Amino acid sequence: MEMSEVTAKLIEAKNRKRATYQDLAEAVGRNKTWVAAVIQGQASMDEKEADALINYLEVPYEEIKHELVAVPYKGSLSEDVPTDPLIYRFHEITQVYGTTLKEIIHEEFGDGIMSAIDFKMDVEREEDPKGDRVVVTLNGKFLPYTKW
Repeated sequence: MEMSEVTAKLIEAKNRKRATYQDLAEAVGRNKTWVAAVIQGQASMDEKEADALINYLEVPYEEIKHELVAVPYKGSLSEDVPTDPLIYRFHEITQVYGTTLKEIIHEEFGDGIMSAIDFKMDVEREEDPKGDRVVVTLNGKFLPYTKW
């Protein structure tokens, strides 16, 4: 079974159960954003985590477990500019503020990168009288470039 099919089955089961990603995170014992990344095929679970998710969602076990524990092929978007408005905004953020982030990170840490491997991400709601706000936290280890 292809990961796209696994994603569709898991989302269908999540919707059928009326579960949130927070519910899934509690069942698995991980962060909601990480669990969503697994379901989208961008991270992998260990056997225990996969069992917990499968049992919670009551989905056919062997059909999907292999894909949940396999090392994924990362990168869910084509190289074209995304057309989904929400994903496009993140593309826009990096287009407009990417060089700014690069300058600040290099000034604060030196020549290097923010890891996307030793990395955590979270999405929260911040209530605001003018309209609720989306708070996205990207937390990656700094990796300096080595000299040789």
